[in-house]
Amino acid sequence: MGKKGKKEKKGKGADKTAAKMEKKVSKRSKREEEDLEALIAEFQNLDAKKTQIVETTCPPPAPRLNATLSAHPEKDELILFGGEFFNGKKTYLYNDLFFYNIKKNSWVKSDIPNPPPPRCSHQAVVVPQGGGQLWVFGGEFASPNGEQFYHYKDLWVLHLATHTWENIKDFIYYNDVHAFSLDTFSWSRLTPSGSAPSPRSACQMTATPDGAGVIIYGGYSKVRVKKDVEKGSIHSDMFLLKRDEKWSWSRLSPSGSKPPPRSGFSLAVGPAGRAVLFGGVCDEEEEESLEGDFYNDLYLYDTVKNRWFPGLLRGTKSEKKKRRRGKKVEDEGAERKDEEEEAAARGPTEVIKEVVTEDGTVMTIKEVIPGSASAPTPEPCPRSSAMATVRQGKLYLYGGMFEVGDRQFTLSDFYCLDLHKMDQWEVLVEMDPSERANQAAGALIPAEAARLHDDL
Repeated sequence: MGKKGKKEKKGKGADKTAAKMEKKVSKRSKREEEDLEALIAEFQNLDAKKTQIVETTCPPPAPRLNATLSAHPEKDELILFGGEFFNGKKTYLYNDLFFYNIKKNSWVKSDIPNPPPPRCSHQAVVVPQGGGQLWVFGGEFASPNGEQFYHYKDLWVLHLATHTWENIKDFIYYNDVHAFSLDTFSWSRLTPSGSAPSPRSACQMTATPDGAGVIIYGGYSKVRVKKDVEKGSIHSDMFLLKRDEKWSWSRLSPSGSKPPPRSGFSLAVGPAGRAVLFGGVCDEEEEESLEGDFYNDLYLYDTVKNRWFPGLLRGTKSEKKKRRRGKKVEDEGAERKDEEEEAAARGPTEVIKEVVTEDGTVMTIKEVIPGSASAPTPEPCPRSSAMATVRQGKLYLYGGMFEVGDRQFTLSDFYCLDLHKMDQWEVLVEMDPSERANQAAGALIPAEAARLHDDL
């Protein structure tokens, strides 16, 4: 009886210790969240001092990733909001707003009173109602040392006709599938039938051409492989959420040449019911190391035919004529089909590039080009978390990041690709090689972000 009593007391003591530790961790997390809330409040106080709209012609935005790039619903403009930047020592979060004029190839920074607080990894969508609206939901805020995080669940709308921000407070947040009504400004929870995708982050979605549903692709999650050991898992499955009479999930099994597994890719809705996938990274995760292969390839998904195929660049007209030895191709659709089949037959080509920075760092970049004998030039370098959108049949790609060893490089270059011609990338803003070198040395700090953080 005595031994049994000692075991019971020992078990109760362990339970008390675990409970105390859990309470301590909970208090620490709460303190960290309160610290970040105070920092966010400081940013909002600074923004609250702005009383007028100030629009300034400016150079392209500073390097960043996990921002949003949206096409204006009525004008030939692109809208870039927020994002993050890491210079090797500090993390900077943005809530700046930029408008890019496609025809003039020019940028305007718009300082509007009472914007959303700084954030990254948020979601944004544009709608034509009320002269055009940009809706922004959620996102993440990080401390300068990158060790504390705060996750938003707020909802904002930018009225494009009047250039005013509005915080929509009358809503309910769900962690499930949900819909927001633009008429009533309220959320409703969806309860689809069928087998839903497994829990994940960083998945991408695109609307079906008929507007009756959305397609969910990919994502990332952690899985337990051993006791107290978790490993990242990259998803490459695809699901359709569609409404007939009721919402329902169904798993898609697309044909064609599928993209290799990756996360951090960019997805935009293209013409003719096609979704455009660009780049991303495939992490090779070991117990004590994490290395990633970054991509700069293109894949197109035909939402009507449920088929993937590599997005091959055809080159200029002169190159195309030389390649076909003067043969006239009357059926453009047949030509594209031939190219897709040739690409699938050739398979991917791996290209290795090395870039040496000013501090002597050798950056080795691996590019996997689907079904192409040589890399098209000019072209975006491999990257993940780039911002992508399509306007009038053209894909616009801005920024993103890639890593070499334990160093992260944030990009600010800007490219355009005509999805009808598929001939070559057009460089709108070229990344200055010295800028990458400065980032490698940890010397590049965006002036505005640094000044704002120093003020705090």
